[in-house]
Amino acid sequence: MPKVNQMLYYQIASSDEEEAAIEYKSRIADEQEDGLLIEVPISEKSGRYKRLFLGDELSVYFVSEDGIKNYFDSHVLGFKEDGVRLIKIRRPELERITKVQRRSFLRVSAELDIAVKMSSHIRFVCETDDVGGGGISFICDGKWQIAPEQLLECWLLVPFKNGVIEHAFFRGEVVRVVQLESGRKQAMIKYASINDSERQKVIRYCFEKQLEYRNR
Repeated sequence: MPKVNQMLYYQIASSDEEEAAIEYKSRIADEQEDGLLIEVPISEKSGRYKRLFLGDELSVYFVSEDGIKNYFDSHVLGFKEDGVRLIKIRRPELERITKVQRRSFLRVSAELDIAVKMSSHIRFVCETDDVGGGGISFICDGKWQIAPEQLLECWLLVPFKNGVIEHAFFRGEVVRVVQLESGRKQAMIKYASINDSERQKVIRYCFEKQLEYRNR
């Protein structure tokens, strides 16, 4: 198990492939029964600090004394101010720690209806391009003034294999916007805040779609 003062290395789930590939590191400052308190992460390459949000999904590894990398998945549970800002992430269960790296965050191509609220008087409906446990991307009309770091309120329509249709609500931060040749825009969104129950709906949908692809 990872210990206090040990360094953790991790990637953060994002619908933006470039961002999801960046590796960060931070020290375990303290531990609690259900979580680890880590310092603010810093990029291995750029030396820049990274702001984490509640619910951010992490793919983590630490190096044991024998030099072996140990991998586990986690997510942000909360924050603590203790002289410096600490981030609480879920403690891994021993049986969930593996020597095999998780290659990528589960994300699937999907055209799902999504309602987006930009402000009290600007709302629109469009379709996703892909969805995943760390964020989504959608394609919308080019007239909407969407920009990086903008916060949006979103309601995602999630249809399950058994015929049940649910809504997953989240607040998302725009990571990147791409102007398409068609005149429309592709916006890549990461979850700024999302309840575990809502995130599980999205993850369940992704697993069902992945199984569907495998069975073809």
